[in-house]
Amino acid sequence: MEEKKKLKEKENIKEKEKVAIFIDGSNFYHSLKKLNQKIDFQKLISILLRKRELVNVFYYTASLDIEADEEKYWKHQRFLEELEKIPKFNIVLCNLKKIKQIDGSFQYFIKGDDARLIHDFVVGAYENSYDTAIIVSGDEDFAPMIATAQKKGKRIGNAHFYKDSSKTLRDSCDFTICLNKILDKIKLINQKKGDPALPKDHTGSIINNKE
Repeated sequence: MEEKKKLKEKENIKEKEKVAIFIDGSNFYHSLKKLNQKIDFQKLISILLRKRELVNVFYYTASLDIEADEEKYWKHQRFLEELEKIPKFNIVLCNLKKIKQIDGSFQYFIKGDDARLIHDFVVGAYENSYDTAIIVSGDEDFAPMIATAQKKGKRIGNAHFYKDSSKTLRDSCDFTICLNKILDKIKLINQKKGDPALPKDHTGSIINNKE
């Protein structure tokens, strides 16, 4: 089934096709962390785009808790600023929920990111801002919105990692892209051994200018 979708994707590429990319930042970050990799975001976008017209890239995340660690907070802000230097790359800041645990420590959750992504995705389909949308996530909660966009004549793709992928989400889409298979093409070529995917504060090199 997925092989047929990949063939269909290859056959239907049109250079004037408008493409929007929606990145579930938290899901993407944790997937990369498990793989102990850093990603060149420009190369990722280029491979997903495949010479078509890029409309927008949306990256859903939240600012860190400045009260917990001011240094880490500002490092994360610089990380986001570097991302925004990529053409048509949009940071969508959501809410960071802070919950105190029994032992006195705090646990953090990003709230509203799924809702914001779904809103932008569906509005984009109805306003005809894209022909094809690619969602970078493994979260099956996004599956219902796929049919809504498809009813408006949009082609939807899912870029995912093996172990963090929802079959429900993949099956809902017109084509899939397994990021594990292109990891060598999108990772930072100057990555040092032992470096995490993105450091715990999400900082690090974002744009790799070396060829």
